[in-house]
Amino acid sequence: MLNQKLQQKLLQKLSPQQILLMKLLQVPSIALEQRVKQEIEENPALEDASVTEDGEEQADQTEETSEETENEDTEVEDDFDIEQYLDDDDIPAYKLQTNNTSDDDEQRQVPFTSGTTFHEYLRQQLNLRVQGDKEFLIAEHIIGNLDDSGYLLRDLSAMADDLAFTQNIEAKKEEIEKVLKIIQEFDPPGVGARNLQECLLLQLDRKERTETIELAKHIVKRYFNEFTKKHYDKIMQKAKIDEDQLKDSLNEILKLNPKPGNSMSDTAKTNYYIVPDFIITHKEGGLELQLNSRNMPELRLNRTYQNMLEAYQENKKKSKEDKEAVMFIKQKIDSAKWFIDAIKQRQHTLYITMKAIMDYQQEYFLEGDETKLRPMILKDIAEIVGLDISTISRVANSKYVQTPFGTFLLKSFFSESMQKKSGETVSTREIKKILSDFIENEEKHKPLTDEQLTQVLKDKGYNIARRTVAKYREQLNIPVARLRKEL
Repeated sequence: MLNQKLQQKLLQKLSPQQILLMKLLQVPSIALEQRVKQEIEENPALEDASVTEDGEEQADQTEETSEETENEDTEVEDDFDIEQYLDDDDIPAYKLQTNNTSDDDEQRQVPFTSGTTFHEYLRQQLNLRVQGDKEFLIAEHIIGNLDDSGYLLRDLSAMADDLAFTQNIEAKKEEIEKVLKIIQEFDPPGVGARNLQECLLLQLDRKERTETIELAKHIVKRYFNEFTKKHYDKIMQKAKIDEDQLKDSLNEILKLNPKPGNSMSDTAKTNYYIVPDFIITHKEGGLELQLNSRNMPELRLNRTYQNMLEAYQENKKKSKEDKEAVMFIKQKIDSAKWFIDAIKQRQHTLYITMKAIMDYQQEYFLEGDETKLRPMILKDIAEIVGLDISTISRVANSKYVQTPFGTFLLKSFFSESMQKKSGETVSTREIKKILSDFIENEEKHKPLTDEQLTQVLKDKGYNIARRTVAKYREQLNIPVARLRKEL
């Protein structure tokens, strides 16, 4: 049964301005620059105040001129009121447009690259080595099945079935293996291998035959399992060689490339640089915080659009087309003002949050000693600045801070706390630093096990379990003791 009724509800919803601010907070400064450019392109009512009418950036401006310009812009914005130019009977903007997409929808773009790929490089060599049509098609199929590292992970029998079903080519396993042997002679050495052992052997076969190389091939071929697990004593015992011979052979093996397919992409690798969002410097024994200039774009409303509204007010004859035009202008100016306000709020939020973190970790930023880091969680900073934890999380996300001791990810300064035997509360990052130092200074031929590391930390007053030490070691990307062993 249908019925109608009135019901009052209290709901907490984010306004479009708040959503915009949250999105701007979580992007780093380099992404903010692109976001501002995109907004200027999409909204003609918004313009960059640092660019002249000719499109060139203003240079060599004095501080007085900058201050006067800012004051004039502020006065214009304060005196400018859009509502006084509009009639009360204007049609709401939402009735004049249809939008089936949301700003929150993820938009993915397909990247375009140029240059010779790894597989194209192999096909170029293929034209010089394979002549028969059948062998050529088999070779192309093999190259197409190689992964980016240069390995053939598909079984030859399965490839024979693929050729029969997809290309109507009857090829035996032996024929495919014969073509594969030809591809394994291509550059880079080691390509077309079916596992790491075969990849290393293919590369050793290309080297000049010496006693050390032959011994290295023997170790990889006969004692590969012991080699991967670093059971060097077993290798010396079974191969009947001394430690010096083993060491020379291992040095030759370690020079090989375990992923030959990546050798081409490594040469064309692009260098990526970190752009810090915050800069902390020492000044007169204290700390000084600055925001990166990319976080402070100079934006203002386009004066042309304001003049159009003034002309609309002076015009006594207001047609329907004029009203539609002025409503479009109002929508764009409103959007521009929201964006400018969101940028200012973002700048303020970033500054007060980083200032709170800097003051909280003042001892560390003054000395650069990681053992001076205090335990700090998002809640601690949220209580200091009076903001929500989610806001602090957005500020710390993907942001970098430049200090006299290096550039660090802001999130790395947050850590849990742990109590020492003396009752003192320390940061887990301090424990990780001490753990890393012990492993770095250990005897490489006899590395410390997790149990020994646990005992060393306990002697230092850090009462933690062995499984916790193993967890911290894995977080530091440090392998187990057996894999850290060196001759």
